[in-house]
Amino acid sequence: MNPDIATTDGSSASAAQLEVELVTSASIPLALPGLLPDGGTRTWAPTTTTLISGARDAVLVDPPLTTAQADAVLARVQASGRRLTEIVVTHAHGDHWFSAAKIAAATGARVVADPAVIEAMHGALRTRPGFWDQILPAQIPPSPVTAVPVPDNQLDLEGETIGIVPLGHTDTDPTTVVHLPSLALVVAGDVVYDDTHLFLVESGGDGRDQWREALDRLENLAATHLVAGHATRRAPGDAHALIGATRAYLDDVDALLPRCTAPEEFFRAMTRRHPTRANPSTLWGGTLALYAHHRGS
Repeated sequence: MNPDIATTDGSSASAAQLEVELVTSASIPLALPGLLPDGGTRTWAPTTTTLISGARDAVLVDPPLTTAQADAVLARVQASGRRLTEIVVTHAHGDHWFSAAKIAAATGARVVADPAVIEAMHGALRTRPGFWDQILPAQIPPSPVTAVPVPDNQLDLEGETIGIVPLGHTDTDPTTVVHLPSLALVVAGDVVYDDTHLFLVESGGDGRDQWREALDRLENLAATHLVAGHATRRAPGDAHALIGATRAYLDDVDALLPRCTAPEEFFRAMTRRHPTRANPSTLWGGTLALYAHHRGS
């Protein structure tokens, strides 16, 4: 079934027995010095959490980063009237799981992820004091790794299959997406970005080529609708268009990097090509990492 999925603020979209609701956490200021080359301040990108509901139960994908964001997600879960059974983590970046334990404690839900993602979550937790707690002091709840794997990377929500599909390296390694065949929908984590700047810090070397290969594998799922992990919209978007736009952004990175001798030049060139994408702070962080890698190679 390939339903038309459309939502507005606070509403949901349905097909078969499942409903999908997006909770978008707005960008938040970071405790980082300096300004962007365009004079802007350093912020974390808007982040998407997805609630998939049946008639009685629900599954949450990618719980957010901060305590305040988690409280907003919990309010939406409670307003849905469903029992939250699982919390799925698509990848190990803290902005997609650091509030999982808080939400699980409040709802009784089980946290689940691909085994390789669980291993990476332990590594991410070790970096928290030196990074996350520095840029967002006193804003992140306790984040023990409680995730467990599930057989065949599949969940059952009231008779509907939800698959956790490994795709390898994208903006980090490893990453997965959540596939809902009955909705022709993929909740894509950070494999795809929706009109926000891509996180490029881990894209050096052949990282962007690996990312493109992951996009090819994602297209093979033949989803019609897609939720990106970073977005400003509150509804799933067109899967083909969003995958294509993410691939085009990676192509622009590869085209402009050899031409731009300084990070500021590259940043300005990318923002000229992508003037509507939100959170240029993400681009600047990735730019600094890419140029540091280039100078060190």
